[in-house]
Amino acid sequence: MKIPGWLQTCVAPLQSRKVRTALVTVLAAYAAQVGLGVSEDVIYTILGVGVSLILGIAHEDAGRAVGAEGKSMVGDK
Repeated sequence: MKIPGWLQTCVAPLQSRKVRTALVTVLAAYAAQVGLGVSEDVIYTILGVGVSLILGIAHEDAGRAVGAEGKSMVGDK
């Protein structure tokens, strides 16, 4: 089954862990606010944990670009 090009374009950003984390974080905060009727502090906690996780993923990704000797492996020869 061939997937249409427009659908691939829409789904392509979901390959990123940061995009998936951001999406789940916002959906969880929205669901908690609408469905559970929790306090504003819980919403901020959910968003704060999501942002921290995204920053951790970015830091991990940046660490992959540095070799064992501390030299950048991106663009250096």
